[in-house]
Amino acid sequence: MDRTTLGGEGGFWRDDAAHRAFLVQDALRALDAFDACVGPGGGFLPLDDAGRPVEGGLQELHVTTRLVHSFGLGHLAGRPDRAGIIDRGMDQLWRAHRDDRHGGYVWSLRDGQVADDTKLAYGHVFVLLAASTAKLVGHPDADRLLADIAQVLDDRFWDAEAGLFRDEFTRDWQPFSTYRGMNANMHGVEALLAAFEATGEGEYLRRAQGILDFFIAGQAARNGWRIPEHYDADWRPDPGYEGNPMFRPAGTTPGHSLEMARLLLHCWDLAGRPQGDAPAQAQLLVETALRDAWLDGSGLAYTLDHDGRVARPDRYWWPVTEGIGALAALIKLDARPEDEAWYRRLWRFADDRLIDHDRGGWFPEPGGPAPGAQFQGKPDIYHALQADLFPLVPDLSRLGDALARDKPLGSGLGGDIFVRPPI
Repeated sequence: MDRTTLGGEGGFWRDDAAHRAFLVQDALRALDAFDACVGPGGGFLPLDDAGRPVEGGLQELHVTTRLVHSFGLGHLAGRPDRAGIIDRGMDQLWRAHRDDRHGGYVWSLRDGQVADDTKLAYGHVFVLLAASTAKLVGHPDADRLLADIAQVLDDRFWDAEAGLFRDEFTRDWQPFSTYRGMNANMHGVEALLAAFEATGEGEYLRRAQGILDFFIAGQAARNGWRIPEHYDADWRPDPGYEGNPMFRPAGTTPGHSLEMARLLLHCWDLAGRPQGDAPAQAQLLVETALRDAWLDGSGLAYTLDHDGRVARPDRYWWPVTEGIGALAALIKLDARPEDEAWYRRLWRFADDRLIDHDRGGWFPEPGGPAPGAQFQGKPDIYHALQADLFPLVPDLSRLGDALARDKPLGSGLGGDIFVRPPI
């Protein structure tokens, strides 16, 4: 394919016509590529390295929900949901992931049947995100999903005393560990902010503010602007914990610091930009993560020890996308040349080593697929699509509203996208 230039030499790339064209092209090609994930019977299938659906593959809750969210953003931005991803995803969440006996949402499906019935906060907060984005696009089932997931989160996962989300239960809501984690709470902030934007209900914003305060003004400020990932039942950091290498690796995760910095600015903007330390805290999180994790031009290390030394040098696509999003937010707030230099550095690396210019979407690791790697096939669209979309609008918050206003991916939506999938 013809390669669109990344951007010009002067100024800031967010304002550069060539760079904006690059972002639009990358977003559209990713959406085109992930149209292929539609499986038989209304479900979804993972994609292999070449972007082909994998028969019999797992359909995980966080993937279903992120597809609804991502294609919802694309729809708002002017790219029609030609494959009916939003409609199919909403149907799958209600009919297949939702547990109509015990309540809540099971973690994974295979061929339409429950494969893993665990109830995880990590997955449930993404249901809230999907429902909120579906409400913004006007999906007829958004309100019932939003009401259901809000009740489940409140009844089962919310620790009112701590003001944080608990992590994990069995299918019938028996706690099977005392683990508490930052990751589910970070994505909880993302979902709570989206729910506030979709509904205007202030409790969502208040809860998001409390979670951010605990992890940033509390934990990060006491730990050299690195955020401990793992906690015990009393919400004390557990530096010796090591769990699933994808979702719960030992140490600290600089990609999450970058993500939290963007969410902090998002929340601060929604709250009316009150006086305080939020912009300075976001800057410290970003600067520390990039300084600690950048591996001499070859990407961002996945994990660090608690002193900021590289623990796992594996390099994945998503920390790069989150760095781009955080830097775009900082540049919108205060266009500093230092942040622009990092923004360009990360995009050049992504363009050279992570973006699949032949088929669309991003590779999970630099240089393309690798046998035996942690991630197989095409990673989900969510991280990379948002890296394209965040810089295209001037706003720090209300991305959906900004995309609907500016329509950076097209001039119109065209037609009724909400047509029920075949059963």
